[in-house]
Amino acid sequence: MTCYERRDLGLLLLRLGTGGVLAAHGAQKLFGWFGGGGIEGTGQFMETIGYAPGKASARAAGLAETGGGVLLALGLATPAAGAAAAGAMAGAAAVHAPSGFFNQEGGYEYAASLGLTAAGLAVAGPGRLSLDHALGHTVNRGWMVPVAFAATAAATAVTVGARSRRLRKAREGAQETLFE
Repeated sequence: MTCYERRDLGLLLLRLGTGGVLAAHGAQKLFGWFGGGGIEGTGQFMETIGYAPGKASARAAGLAETGGGVLLALGLATPAAGAAAAGAMAGAAAVHAPSGFFNQEGGYEYAASLGLTAAGLAVAGPGRLSLDHALGHTVNRGWMVPVAFAATAAATAVTVGARSRRLRKAREGAQETLFE
């Protein structure tokens, strides 16, 4: 087995594993599969953690995870897929950050791991065992990587920033109620 074959096989395994996990998490949000809440239940949950409107947030997170995960697994549109999944995981990490790093304490470790792996795949590319390679890399060009990450970073900053403002206002409102 040559070095290229090993690398391609390694990228395939990373894509299948990471993409599969992301797609399953997204399917929980979108369809209620695997014990998930679907749009309705996930939307209600999203509202409680500061992402509003809840149903739109559930759809956005579910589409980024499901779509990004499926595309990563297939090795198709890898820059966009990896960036979208990384953005969704950044949003999840923001929710878990107050609990610290480790997942067993409710921290952001798991979301960060998935997001960094997706981002790494977007940058490294899908390898030769992919649809991108089979299609001549028409949706996997070098310039697409920074463009995909810039768009995702902007959308994630707006979304997480809006959530932070909502949570801050809610805390301020709760403190005013305590002092009345």
